[in-house]
Amino acid sequence: MIELKNVERSYKTGHAETWVLRRIGLTIREGEFVTVMGPSGAGKSSLLNVLALLDDGWRGEYWFGETAAHTLNRKQRADLARQRVGMVFQSYHLLDDLTVAENIDLPLSYKNLPAKERQGMVADILDKFQIVAKKDLYPNQLSGGQQQLVGIARAVVHAPALLLADEPTGNLHSTQAREIMELFCELNRQGTTIVQVTHSEENARYGKRIVELRDGWLTRDEALHAAAMEAK
Repeated sequence: MIELKNVERSYKTGHAETWVLRRIGLTIREGEFVTVMGPSGAGKSSLLNVLALLDDGWRGEYWFGETAAHTLNRKQRADLARQRVGMVFQSYHLLDDLTVAENIDLPLSYKNLPAKERQGMVADILDKFQIVAKKDLYPNQLSGGQQQLVGIARAVVHAPALLLADEPTGNLHSTQAREIMELFCELNRQGTTIVQVTHSEENARYGKRIVELRDGWLTRDEALHAAAMEAK
């Protein structure tokens, strides 16, 4: 489903060039649940931003199925992302002037769906996340954990082919975190390809494969059972 070839990303500060991704080669098959781990500053979020087609400054090849994303212009990449990708941001990225229900409806607004069908999909996801009572509130009226739930609901409401999650349970208490990870597993069983960035060993166990970055380099890529055996 996803293939990265020699993907690199750097930032210039004055005359210096700082590399955050170096020669990344990564294949993610349809239906996989991949966990990206590594210390702070390893390049995890940078990799996720590339996969989400949010970053235009990288070099290399990015294949999304049969589509060569590296040959697309910014608008074409944005259209591809809207149709195929769901993103859970660590800092929520909710729109302050939209209600909870309107924030969740946003990805559906890019699809050619009747208004009644969209309303039904939003109602279903509000119920699934047990936030029906919050639907008319604005983000600044919610706690951090509630905003995180809304961000996750928005990411999955349109059933994306690829779900990307940056520390998806970082602001949730343990019970909510388990429920979200179990929801991710259910989505994965239904065919959604998932890539999560996390520092949590517990969250990593829900996936099927661990990829580790250090200083922008991919240093580890193995199936979860092999990682679990190594940890014993």
